[in-house]
Amino acid sequence: MLKVGLTGGIGSGKSAVASRLAALGAVVVDSDRIAREVVAPGTDGLAEVVAAFSDRVLGGDGALDRAALGALVFGDEAARRRLEAITHPRVRARAAELVAAAPADAVVVNDVPLLVEVGLAPTYHLVLVVQTAVPIRLARLSRDRGMDPAEAERRIAAQADDARRQAAADVLLTNDGTLADLHGAVDDLWRDRLLPYERNVRERHPVRPDRSTLAEPDPTWPEQYARLAARIRHVAGADLRVDHVGSTAVPGLAAPDVIDIQLTVPSLAEADGPLADRLAEAGFPRLPGEWWDAPRRADRVHWAKRMHAGADPGRPVLLHLRAAGSAGWRHALLMRDHLRADPARRSAYLQVKRDLVAAAPESAEQGTLADPWFDEEHLRAEEWATRTGWRP
Repeated sequence: MLKVGLTGGIGSGKSAVASRLAALGAVVVDSDRIAREVVAPGTDGLAEVVAAFSDRVLGGDGALDRAALGALVFGDEAARRRLEAITHPRVRARAAELVAAAPADAVVVNDVPLLVEVGLAPTYHLVLVVQTAVPIRLARLSRDRGMDPAEAERRIAAQADDARRQAAADVLLTNDGTLADLHGAVDDLWRDRLLPYERNVRERHPVRPDRSTLAEPDPTWPEQYARLAARIRHVAGADLRVDHVGSTAVPGLAAPDVIDIQLTVPSLAEADGPLADRLAEAGFPRLPGEWWDAPRRADRVHWAKRMHAGADPGRPVLLHLRAAGSAGWRHALLMRDHLRADPARRSAYLQVKRDLVAAAPESAEQGTLADPWFDEEHLRAEEWATRTGWRP
């Protein structure tokens, strides 16, 4: 199944997005609703909350007085953490039960207000953030919830700010307009990205990136890499090295809009084991066939590797699995760092790439493998490494 994390600040309209996705067919797991369930009257969760904060947090009917509890924990970091230690494990366990009960071909949307704050982003195939200007959020909280302006400001300040949430977002939905505008954006996302992404993950179908066009440098490429790398580390293990390589790893360099990532494995046998399945389940299925890097040494022995690609139709990714210390592994890191360090070589590299794309767009990547300029550049990079003491 496809797992989508949905979040947004209080008053952003996140619930409206969740409702629309549910109407389209998503299985929505609402963390706020679960949070209420785990502290309902008669639960051990409520008993533990009362033990921690006294019966001041109970209403006359014996149910949790959420306003009273909120007044105690908002603005008090220690109190908030005590509450989270009680509720978060219970919410996670119940959410896991609901996800496990969803159909195998479901798009499961976890509606999690504090997704960014508690570091859950890498556990999802995609993170969707709803973002709304703060004055609009304040007005909505006053109009729709009757919230005092000062209390609304405190609630907003207690959550992650827009910049932090945006850094975690694979998809950013701006909700400053009408409900119809928001529904239209959600409908497009469902049709064009979520449904095909779910199918690709279920069928382990990699999306082959188009490398025939050079895009202008995108300053968000490093941020996009960081989100992808976090997902890869989550399933591969923190002890395996992950690097941003290729043209999009070089600032200011026009490149095909493809994020190239290198995952360092102890050996290619390791790449062929359970790791391949874990990567596929996380949205990075293996590309079929034999793969290698063009050798840049006199012996011309192929530099074998394993290749995976992203299943997300909205974000082209190539994941290169190379053995630690191998020639291809070293070359990928060396070329990246040499181009980062030398503007003249960067310009020359870009001109060669432009010429290859202009001459034969469909075979430009193969041209990169065969063009003698890249052999010469490898020698220059090795000389630079020796001169500067570079190490991978």
